[in-house]
Amino acid sequence: MPPASSADSDSLLQHRSFVAFWIARAASSFGFQMLSIVVSWQIYSITGRAFDLGLIGLVQFFPSVALALVAGHVADQFDRRRVVLLGQIVEWLAIAALAWLSLTHHVNEVIVLGLIFIISTAKAMEAPSLQSMLPALVPPHLLARAMAANSVSGQAAAMVGPALGGFLYVAGAGVAYSVCAVLYLLSILMVSRLRYEQAPPRRVPATFKTLFAGISFIRNRPDVLGVISLDLFAVLLGGATALLPIFAHDILHTGPWGLGLLRGAPAVGGLIVGFWLSHRALKRNVGMTMFTAVAGFGVATLVFAFSTSLWLSMLALFALGGFDMISMVIRGALVQLDTPDDMRGRVSAVNSIFINTSNQLGEFESGLLAAWVGAVPAAAIGGVGTLIVVGLWMTWFPALRKRQKLENDAVTP
Repeated sequence: MPPASSADSDSLLQHRSFVAFWIARAASSFGFQMLSIVVSWQIYSITGRAFDLGLIGLVQFFPSVALALVAGHVADQFDRRRVVLLGQIVEWLAIAALAWLSLTHHVNEVIVLGLIFIISTAKAMEAPSLQSMLPALVPPHLLARAMAANSVSGQAAAMVGPALGGFLYVAGAGVAYSVCAVLYLLSILMVSRLRYEQAPPRRVPATFKTLFAGISFIRNRPDVLGVISLDLFAVLLGGATALLPIFAHDILHTGPWGLGLLRGAPAVGGLIVGFWLSHRALKRNVGMTMFTAVAGFGVATLVFAFSTSLWLSMLALFALGGFDMISMVIRGALVQLDTPDDMRGRVSAVNSIFINTSNQLGEFESGLLAAWVGAVPAAAIGGVGTLIVVGLWMTWFPALRKRQKLENDAVTP
């Protein structure tokens, strides 16, 4: 838990361990976003095959799903800070290898894909531990603000990181990888410096029961089940952003610059709302606020679906990103605060599987539906579907709808 001297402070900056954690997350997020664009450029420049670009996604997706439950078990059985440190050190060594091989011109697509697989494996093992650390770095009433602050750094990295990586690539892939390695080294230093106290875990063997304990826990906690399932179905239905190239070219009649503006609009909305949430406490009606935000996401999707103006479409996507940030912060805080510390790793792992799967399947669903009925009806159906899900979940999870605050006094280990 945070030191007593800062536990009562309402300023996140007074919690030094959180500041170190935030810097580490920001540095590694920027490094990873830069890495993603550099790897794709380098692979395509080496092979010239679009298929190899798909392989990049495959070598990243497979470890994130296959190792999630194991990583969750590890997060609840070992010191989470050490797990994160080990994962980031492996990632840093792999990125440093990419930099050296690129600078010495000894790189090929097999080596790049192999090192990316190693990085993705380390990130998959690190992720539940990293997500589970935050509640111990700030008091419960500041957790939502802390999560919003983390989301701000993530949104900023998503907006600026690829552009910075592309700019550095002009000087060569080796130079870009070297900057990524420096950012990861900064993250490692920050994680090694932060104070993190974790109750000694009760060691249990990795059995079928313990690996799937997160699923059992979620099934028996209505609020947690409602939050995670709401996210799953809302994302599955609200994947209109996957159709942006179609809307930009065929409906809004704009070029690549317009597509870039459309892609950036949700991130800008999320960034602004996330910054606001990081300075404002959510003290009451958090359940209805969450449902309202998801409903707003659905309405924004409908406006985007029927818009024929670039600027209205950008405004709808801006609002969509803002509503998504509100619901994401509340959902994340509710899951963390309703989960005992000795279960946070496994619950975070299950949650990450749902998030990764819903994002991937949501894009597939939108593309498939657009192929059947057209882009506008597909996006509109997604928006209406999101609103229906909100109505159903408000009926099926009344305690979640009536929930007033993020902290749940009933939570026990």
